[in-house]
Amino acid sequence: MAAIVLMSAGCYAQKNPLVKKAKSYAMAETPDFSAARTAIEEAIEAAPTAETYYWAGMIGYQELTQENYNQMMGKGVNQAKAGYAVEESYNYWLKADELATVMTLDKKGREVMTDAKTHSNITKKMLEYYKQQELVKYGIYLNEQKDFDGAYTAFKMHTDIPELAMMQDPKLQKEMPRDTTYTQYRYYAAIFAVQAERHEEAIALLEELKNGDYEAISVNQFLYQEYVAIKDTVKFVATLQDAIVRFPQESWFLQNLINHYIYSGQEQTAVDYLAQAIEREPNVAQYHLIKGNLNENLGHYEEAMQDFDNALAIDPTLADAVAGKGRVYYNQAVKLNEAAAMISDNKAYKKALDEMNNVFRQSLPYFEKAHEMDPQERSYMQILKSLYYRFHMDAKYEEIAEKLNNL
Repeated sequence: MAAIVLMSAGCYAQKNPLVKKAKSYAMAETPDFSAARTAIEEAIEAAPTAETYYWAGMIGYQELTQENYNQMMGKGVNQAKAGYAVEESYNYWLKADELATVMTLDKKGREVMTDAKTHSNITKKMLEYYKQQELVKYGIYLNEQKDFDGAYTAFKMHTDIPELAMMQDPKLQKEMPRDTTYTQYRYYAAIFAVQAERHEEAIALLEELKNGDYEAISVNQFLYQEYVAIKDTVKFVATLQDAIVRFPQESWFLQNLINHYIYSGQEQTAVDYLAQAIEREPNVAQYHLIKGNLNENLGHYEEAMQDFDNALAIDPTLADAVAGKGRVYYNQAVKLNEAAAMISDNKAYKKALDEMNNVFRQSLPYFEKAHEMDPQERSYMQILKSLYYRFHMDAKYEEIAEKLNNL
């Protein structure tokens, strides 16, 4: 009974006068596609069958054909109109095939498609769209218009054609190889999704591409940035860690991972990764400088001094490394001062103060040299001001105070 009902619906679609009316508008010598669409919408409402949806798609197909003919005749093509027609027909055919491939029983009790002929026609048209790259053309046009959301949709629809259930016949698959061009278009779809801030869609495509060879470095960079955008720390850290192993020559991934650990307060982990960075690129002075700053924060003063010396051996003009050495002494002196405040015995207290001032004095020449190297750096001048005040170096105190006021 179900088979009889469905087959009757298919016959109705063929005899549906609204379908015939829509076809006549679309295929007239001077087509009226607006009238054709109005008629087919009424036809769908009256009989939403596979064949009706197929002919709804054929209106867009016919309009695309008209635009391509205009281009061939030198009249120019309305790419916006052509692209809309492609997407419209594509979506109608998805619905048509969904209905056409519902399985039913024939007169002999065998399970068959409801409308195998419509299914076959749709797959041929989809293959034609794929080979002619109609959606790619539309996506390129939309990208030029800065419509990144639309460009993403067009490229995604194009590259989805080989993945559609209706296109899985081996003969069709042979005509749609997943070659470099396919991968390239999939990559473009991902980039347009990034630009459109469609983060979940971008991530899905980039995850699909990340282990391939096409634009592998930029794919992984974009993937990291997308996870940052959605605040998925676990995923962006994992992406960086994987990329560090896969692309040891690309310092960008390691640098971003180090920055993450620094800004999240995981300084020891940052130091460990900086050691990796230095092993790969031993002559980057900034690596040694940053490692020195972190070791200083961790209280690893000897390691920090060595790091600053390593930085200066590579770049003797690095004022921050000179100041770093001074800061190691200065901060140790601050801690000695705090400890001295807890001493109640006068003799021991005086001895502690002498030791503290000696360490403060050791920091002074480094800050003076750093200031000489970079006279506009306020932080060096502020520490010098405090040191000159501490040691009653009045002339130098007045001089540095005036410089600070004039900055």
